[in-house]
Amino acid sequence: MSAPPDLPELVVRALRMSLLRGYVQASRTETGRLLATLAATRTGTIAECGTGCGVGAAWLRSGAPKTTRVITAELDPELAHGVMTMFADDDIDVMHADWGSLREHAPFSLIFLDASSAREWPRAEIVELLDDGGMIVLDDFTPCPTWPPLIRGRVDTLRLDWLSDERFTSVDVMVAEDTSVLIAVRR
Repeated sequence: MSAPPDLPELVVRALRMSLLRGYVQASRTETGRLLATLAATRTGTIAECGTGCGVGAAWLRSGAPKTTRVITAELDPELAHGVMTMFADDDIDVMHADWGSLREHAPFSLIFLDASSAREWPRAEIVELLDDGGMIVLDDFTPCPTWPPLIRGRVDTLRLDWLSDERFTSVDVMVAEDTSVLIAVRR
């Protein structure tokens, strides 16, 4: 067995910021590697909703082609400005704004957001931000081997809605024993 590949330098910086600010739950490495792989297939502009300390954006930038624009929006001014400073020379556009402000930069070939944000935001408005063939990546799901998908003994309507939306080809991918990511590609 060999050691896992080193983390990209951008990701290391974002994880360091995350730890310094007391955040222990950033995008997981398993999810990050998947994000970088998916970003590698994208052109145009890709977006992240909810920058946090920049870990997701760092993974996206580390995988995306150099010509692909990476933009991320964060509502918390302290986090947004900290990440702006950290990524000042790294070809990542950081906005101090809510997710709705991303509209002015749409359409996107990929949008990354966590499941809790996706539960709060109108799905129709998120879908409108996508290119044809655009991809939505939602993380932080609890793996579920049943259909319909369940969470805490109840139907996980968010996951069910994305997986059954006929406008998308979708899959729920278990990236670790305790977490899965939903990927939905617009037809």
